[in-house]
Amino acid sequence: MTGCSGPEQRDVSNASGRLPASDVNPTPRDRVADGGTLRWPLPEFPSQWNFNHVNGMKGAVEHVVQGVLPYLMRADAKAVPHPVPEYLESATVKRTERGQIVTYKLNPRATWSDGRPIGYADFAAQAHALAGRDPRYEVSTVSGYRLIERVEPGAGGHEVKVTFAQTYADWRSLFSPLYPASAYSGPRAFNTGWMNRMPTTAGPFKVQRIDRTGKTVVLARDPAWWGAPAKLDRIVYRAMDPGATPGAFANHEIDLMDIGLDASAMQRVQGVPGTEVRRAGGPDWRHFTLNAAGPVLSDVRVRQAVMLGIDRRIIARSDLSGLGVPVQTLGNHFYVNTQDGYRDNSDGFGTYDPARAERLLDEAGWRRRGKYRAKAGRTLALRFVIPAGVPVSKREGELARALLERIGVRLDIRPIPADDALDTHVTQGDFDIVPFSWLGTSFPVSPMRAVFARPRGGRVQQNYSRTGTAAIDAAMDRAIAEVDPARVHVLVNETDRLIWRQASVLPLYQRPQLVAARADLANLGACGFLEPDYEDIGFTSRSGPRAVTGT
Repeated sequence: MTGCSGPEQRDVSNASGRLPASDVNPTPRDRVADGGTLRWPLPEFPSQWNFNHVNGMKGAVEHVVQGVLPYLMRADAKAVPHPVPEYLESATVKRTERGQIVTYKLNPRATWSDGRPIGYADFAAQAHALAGRDPRYEVSTVSGYRLIERVEPGAGGHEVKVTFAQTYADWRSLFSPLYPASAYSGPRAFNTGWMNRMPTTAGPFKVQRIDRTGKTVVLARDPAWWGAPAKLDRIVYRAMDPGATPGAFANHEIDLMDIGLDASAMQRVQGVPGTEVRRAGGPDWRHFTLNAAGPVLSDVRVRQAVMLGIDRRIIARSDLSGLGVPVQTLGNHFYVNTQDGYRDNSDGFGTYDPARAERLLDEAGWRRRGKYRAKAGRTLALRFVIPAGVPVSKREGELARALLERIGVRLDIRPIPADDALDTHVTQGDFDIVPFSWLGTSFPVSPMRAVFARPRGGRVQQNYSRTGTAAIDAAMDRAIAEVDPARVHVLVNETDRLIWRQASVLPLYQRPQLVAARADLANLGACGFLEPDYEDIGFTSRSGPRAVTGT
């Protein structure tokens, strides 16, 4: 659930004090060496490789599938999406009386690893599975796809026409990644067909091996790739405890690592010869999600009190201390601070106000009984679930515990295995408060609809707070249907103010991307909004060990 991630330390901040949009050592292909193995750590080892499954939409999954699956659109550092010519020659939009028609002209050379051309059947299967009309598909989000009326073959064998029931400004966000029709042919295939395997690919790399015991995934250059051949021979992903990655990097066992918010890791990697710390103002943001389905937090007054009782400035300063990045709280659930359209809407419930928090708890019937509050014989206690081995989460829990104790709320910190944090606890609702980072994208509204839309029929998608309102749903839909960028900003901020009042997700700050990388690693690092071309990733020299035991 984190971003593009990878003794010299460069000062890459600009005159405004903001971090740059991306920092990836951009290098032309002809200056990238042929061959080599990139050793890339993952914070967890996924079992679900269907990115659109409720348990698959993770940063670790996306890092891998970006190299083996079609992405029709790829964003640049300014968050502007562009067609990827290896898959998509063009995409045109035609307005209709009710909605719009998007015509995709596919690259005729684009084929799946089983030899089948990429085409209409793949679009139709994905649109059907992600529409949200069949609850047997355990989808992470239906945004955009639920608006598709029909998918039809276009002129010739390499065109696909997608008709939308209404205007949809973020249509470029769809079908990236695109899965083969076989993966989405039915609920069983969708839910289990990509468990512990990726049977069909179409990218510059192919899957050589998935080793569940060793928690490694090995990608190899695919000779059947019709685009420019991948510079690297292989990419080896290995799941590692985040606390072990600085040592592995120092010992030259991995070639890049996400420093995250670990100042001690920053200090350690800066002393490793031949290292660059790459920094960018990422699209990702740190937050606390409150489980409104729990017996205590189901009362909006209690959720509002908890938010008012947490001083976000203290947590931001603690998390970002020693990282050399600006410290600023985030006041929006859709835009990050450096993004066009950003407005700080946090004034009502994001400002530290313990006196108001205590009044709200009194109104909700939670009265002081010594150190903590109680109601009907029950102590006001909340479970703060954190992944084990992540120091920043532990510190956040300790700070939140001290702050909430002042208003009579007991916070119990519950460490759980990092691999189980999302699937076993968060998606199942086994928590009261959980800290993590949402992955941002070039499309600020559509992906977040799954986070704030009301759960229906027991399906929460990514709405781990398990609450919502008809007003929020309608406000998001108005923003999604708007095509004028200035008007979109207005509608998004109107929606954001409703979500602040709902008090289900407490934004903390825009999460900086801090990646330690070998100085000769090209076209990868702190990506920001940039989505890298995997075939262009490599090293500018062939010096140094690149062998990987057992591969």
